[in-house]
Amino acid sequence: MALIVQKYGGSSVADTDSIKRVARRIIETKRKGNDVAVVVSAMGDTTDELIDQANEIDTQPPARELDMLMTAGERISMSLLAMAIHAQGERAHSFTGSQAGFVTDARYGAAHIRAVKPDRVINALHQGEIGIVAGFQGVNSIGDATTLGRGGSDTSAVALAVALGADVCEIYTDVDGVFTADPRIVPTAQRIPAISYDAVLEMAASGSKVLALRCVEYARRFKMPLHVRSSFSHLPGTIVVDDGVDPRTVPNIG
Repeated sequence: MALIVQKYGGSSVADTDSIKRVARRIIETKRKGNDVAVVVSAMGDTTDELIDQANEIDTQPPARELDMLMTAGERISMSLLAMAIHAQGERAHSFTGSQAGFVTDARYGAAHIRAVKPDRVINALHQGEIGIVAGFQGVNSIGDATTLGRGGSDTSAVALAVALGADVCEIYTDVDGVFTADPRIVPTAQRIPAISYDAVLEMAASGSKVLALRCVEYARRFKMPLHVRSSFSHLPGTIVVDDGVDPRTVPNIG
């Protein structure tokens, strides 16, 4: 049995049908005998829509209030996903970033994680539940909500995986892994079955948007295996590990 952290991006939970499909995938992983914690982004373009609404009211909104607003998107998707899992016969418990123990500095809009103390998530897993955590957010030392900036949910997922001692952090997106080029632009682009952290960091620095830079740096620092996959297929995706690590040792590849 493995402990698996899965992260689902906005395109994977864009509407209720997508959320139901993601719930089925999570349950499938759970019923293979794994413990599963999930980090979820806001639905579709929710975050951008919230920012647009804020700018319609105030072109320079206070940073604290903007962060308070933007944490709402992930709270919606985490709750709906927990409901979808319940509706399909499994137990789930959703947590905001602060409830999941994400402590950050006070830099609104681009906060850095200072500590992760996921006691409530661990308790949920011990109770046989699936833990659903709102990505992209945390809480600072005075109790205010903070957000981690673009790609923050990827970073949340890796940080949670490290704090839980997970066997792998699976990053689900709308492409089938890491490719030699963007397959939506270059039809001949090839999927890379396995790649090192350093190689992915080089690709990210060159403009690749498959994984957030901070997410990969965090994974490399703590040697957390990453598995980049599509939530729309069951193709094998791309394993990201240290040089010399056999990618076949990563669980839940099939």
